[in-house]
Amino acid sequence: MIPMPLIDSLFSIGRIRKAVWQLWYPFLTRRLHGEEVLFLNYAYEAAPPMGIPLAAADEPNRACIQLYHHVATQVELSGKKVLEVSCGHGGGASYLTRTLQPARYTGLDLNAKGIQFCQQRHRVESLEFVQGDAENLPFADNTFDAVINVEASHCYPNFPHFLAEVARVLKPSGHFLYADFRFRERWNEWETALAAAPLKKLNERNINAEVLRGMELNSQRSQDLVARQLPKFLHGVGRDFAGTKGSRIHQALGSGELSYRSYSFAKAA
Repeated sequence: MIPMPLIDSLFSIGRIRKAVWQLWYPFLTRRLHGEEVLFLNYAYEAAPPMGIPLAAADEPNRACIQLYHHVATQVELSGKKVLEVSCGHGGGASYLTRTLQPARYTGLDLNAKGIQFCQQRHRVESLEFVQGDAENLPFADNTFDAVINVEASHCYPNFPHFLAEVARVLKPSGHFLYADFRFRERWNEWETALAAAPLKKLNERNINAEVLRGMELNSQRSQDLVARQLPKFLHGVGRDFAGTKGSRIHQALGSGELSYRSYSFAKAA
């Protein structure tokens, strides 16, 4: 229950950081029971707006969907076997399966409560959900054509090991489609790990402006949800986690103290 901007400074030891997240996400899943909270990521809005066509049921989650759309459409996924690591509440997995038509889409998350929610809520052909650890993926070598990871790797105790696992489960010439953020003090560590990974970088983009606009589109809805579902002493934490306008995350993104980036990588043939 610790504000996300303070996680790195207060919990620099990997095991402790992981334990905090292991408590927070199941707690959040339980607190949000009965709410249609399908996305736990921040959001994305281009200028001019993306304007992607959405089904009526998807429209309330437009800003969050657009982040997934931005990340996943860097390569063609139709007919491919796709893994999403840290799928959260499964909204992105459902949207991408329904719209991009992969042959098979597997959503994996450490949060067992979240996986139960996904299995009950998202009944989509070719989509499955499994519980598992990002740093010890329960799949054979050379299994997937693409691996997707959206706004989750900052929680991992051993980010380089996660990248090695991504490369292991990707087929030759497969793609890693990735977006996340780091605070300034961890930029060098982040960039060094990405450069050392057994993957070739194809694209890198700073998307601070787009994520800020997305946060602001979602801000009132997120504030209302925090007020409705979290005890008062956690309202500040909840606003920070949700990235509401004026929160510390929102301010850090606007000032450049936090960098949000999207990437695409390829495994060697």
